[in-house]
Amino acid sequence: MVDRSQLMRGTLEGCIVKIISQEETYGYEIVSRLQQYGFDDVKEGTTYPILVRLERKKLISSVYKESPLGPKRKYYFLTKSGKDFLREFELVWNDVKQSVDRIIRGA
Repeated sequence: MVDRSQLMRGTLEGCIVKIISQEETYGYEIVSRLQQYGFDDVKEGTTYPILVRLERKKLISSVYKESPLGPKRKYYFLTKSGKDFLREFELVWNDVKQSVDRIIRGA
């Protein structure tokens, strides 16, 4: 049986950085966007530790902003290092995807 979580582990950081690159956003919205894209297994318990790790690596930064519903929300945005990481992630991902596709097709 294929362990989907192992396959996703290495790609979620890049996917989260990509989502944040599209617009400043908060944790719950990131989880919702991941689920909309088909990552149904991804929950807050998976996403928030990744956000902490990305912030520690200085790929993203955050700011608290007022929320129309309840307490302030922590909004994330990309840093310069995050933009560099995203460019590199996209290149590496495309290389890996092409290689796997060739193997699966038997080419």
